[in-house]
Amino acid sequence: MPTSSASTTDSAKSSGGGVQSLERAFDLLERMADAGGEVGLSELSAAGGLPLPTIHRLMRTLVACGYVRQQPNRRYALGPRLIRLGESASRLLGTWARPYLARLVEETGETANMALLDGDEVVYVAQVPSKHSMRMFTEVGRRVLPHSTGVGKALLAHTPDHEVRALLARTGMPAATDRTITTPEGFLAALEDVRRLGYAMDDNEQEIGVRCLAVTVPDSPTAAAISISGPAGRVTEAATERIVPVLQQVAVDLSEALSGTGPAA
Repeated sequence: MPTSSASTTDSAKSSGGGVQSLERAFDLLERMADAGGEVGLSELSAAGGLPLPTIHRLMRTLVACGYVRQQPNRRYALGPRLIRLGESASRLLGTWARPYLARLVEETGETANMALLDGDEVVYVAQVPSKHSMRMFTEVGRRVLPHSTGVGKALLAHTPDHEVRALLARTGMPAATDRTITTPEGFLAALEDVRRLGYAMDDNEQEIGVRCLAVTVPDSPTAAAISISGPAGRVTEAATERIVPVLQQVAVDLSEALSGTGPAA
């Protein structure tokens, strides 16, 4: 009887022990997400090095499953079925982050938050409140514009200037307080400070009397930042010097946990 050779099929095991066709399919989805819009098969082939027949076969399967949509112009875009997966994953991201936010509260004494960049807005996905009677509270699910928040600055710090300007043009820069940055030039200068210092600050810019310190979560599967917020009388310059290294270490530990290379908190 003839035998089949699994090594010649898309279902062959990859060198890492996984299923090659799955790895290739997810790689295509990530490349499409990076492209940010419609892509053609030839572009995907050039970017990933796979032959066109293989890409066409994978894309046909992804379209049938609803994870990719073929447009009338024959190009491809991410499909609506990914929305439910993304929303569920975002909720889980907040759940996974909570033990790390609790560590931040224990070590800094202030309210800890996690936020993601969703389109042009910042959305808070997790929070652990301070144990102080006077503490900050941000409702999970709240959406804010990035220009007046520490997490917004952290999330945009390494975005090209022209993309930041385009975002600000779409959202506007309304003043939440008299300390809010309201010009693109001022905001870009603040982002330069974030890159230089390694952390972002909201100094009475979202709410008078409140300071927030924020850092990004390196290598997060989606752009994420963690922060602490508290009364300006407690989050002083001296406190900032103590808190920032804690924030940075917790961000690294959380990153390792999300990538599966580190222990859970």
